[in-house]
Amino acid sequence: MSKILIIEDEETIADLEKDYLELSDFEVEICNTGDKGLKMALENDVDLIILDLMLPGMDGFEVCRQIREAKNVPILMVSARKDDIDKIRGLGLGADDYMTKPFSPSELVARVKAHLARYERLVGMNAKPQNDIVEIRGIRIDKTARRVYVNGVEKNFTTKEFDLLTFLAENPNHVFTKDELFREIWDMDSIGDIATVTVHIKKIREKIEEDNSNPKYIETIWGVGYRFRV
Repeated sequence: MSKILIIEDEETIADLEKDYLELSDFEVEICNTGDKGLKMALENDVDLIILDLMLPGMDGFEVCRQIREAKNVPILMVSARKDDIDKIRGLGLGADDYMTKPFSPSELVARVKAHLARYERLVGMNAKPQNDIVEIRGIRIDKTARRVYVNGVEKNFTTKEFDLLTFLAENPNHVFTKDELFREIWDMDSIGDIATVTVHIKKIREKIEEDNSNPKYIETIWGVGYRFRV
């Protein structure tokens, strides 16, 4: 049974989320402050974290940053704030997804299931007897160990950054729209979430490109999307 940690200070919302998740056979724990939620996340084995942005004790941005430094567990950030800058900042700190309140509990459950299914598939790759490697012009992607090397130097990638880079590298010279990339990597419709792809591309470029203003790996095809050039 997958374990979900909800870090949410509004008890009615947290209880509603818990009820729906438990109906879907998840084990759920709730924490109502940021500092205590961070401690619980770091000291316990959880499979996914639902993290509110505005929290007493420590805000969701800082909680996300510290969790991501220590663990690769999927993080679904939620907030009543609709500003794109909050979404961009949260995704940039390593959140895997961002939902704006109010949202339906059934949508939350669907997203939780999608993230867990993808994460479990990727973790299962480690059972392969030989590592699956993708190498392109100085970039070495070890799909089995989920490690990336740029000119021999290892770079740290979040789960979705790794997934997105690997997908593009395995489909070189193919132009993908942001909608297509969102559906492929996040397993969901991209309505209202275009910033998710943009932020992840930016973070990937910071790690693999020598000059972000003149990328030699991931090209922007204006008005269309992105492609990995070989």
